[in-house]
Amino acid sequence: MSLVTLLPFIVLIGAMFLMTRSAKKKQQQAASMRNELQPGSGVRTIGGMYATVKEVNEDTVLLDAAPGVDLLFAKNAIGAVLTDDEYNRIVHGVEHDLKADGSVVPDDASSLTETDEPAADASSDASDDKPLDLGKKDAADKPADEVAEAKAEKASDLDAAEAKKTDGEADAK
Repeated sequence: MSLVTLLPFIVLIGAMFLMTRSAKKKQQQAASMRNELQPGSGVRTIGGMYATVKEVNEDTVLLDAAPGVDLLFAKNAIGAVLTDDEYNRIVHGVEHDLKADGSVVPDDASSLTETDEPAADASSDASDDKPLDLGKKDAADKPADEVAEAKAEKASDLDAAEAKKTDGEADAK
C-alpha cells in the first residue's frame, strides 16, 4: 500500500483521538469541580436552578434552594460552582462596585438632546395650539356641503374613467 491511500485513515484516526481527548479533559474538569464542593458555596444545577450547598455526600448534594427548602441532588446534576460575587449578583441582585468611576448613564437619551432654551417654553408653545384629533370621522360628522362635494368628485371620476374605455374594454377585467 502506498502512503497516499493510508493518509485519509491516518487523518481520521488522529481527529478521533483529538476529539476524545478534549471530551475526557472536560469530563475530568467537571468531576474535579464536583469533588471540590464545599458547604456554603453557590451552585447552578444542570436544570438552571440556583442554590447554596448545605451538605456534600459521596454521590449526593443537599442544596438549600430557599429558606426551609432543602433539595437532594445527585452530584452529576451540579452544572457549575459560582463565585460568591456571581451568586449574589444573580440570586440577590447585589452588584459590587461595578460603577467604580462614579459616572451615571441615564436611562434615556434626554440628556443628550437638551437645547439651550428651557423645556417649559417648548411645552407651552405646543399646548397653545388646538389638539389634533387623529380619530376616524364619520360622514355624519362632516358638514353637508363637504359630503356633497365628495360625492360630486367621485361621480366625475367615474364619468372620466368610463369615457376613457373603448368598445373592447367595457366592463372586462
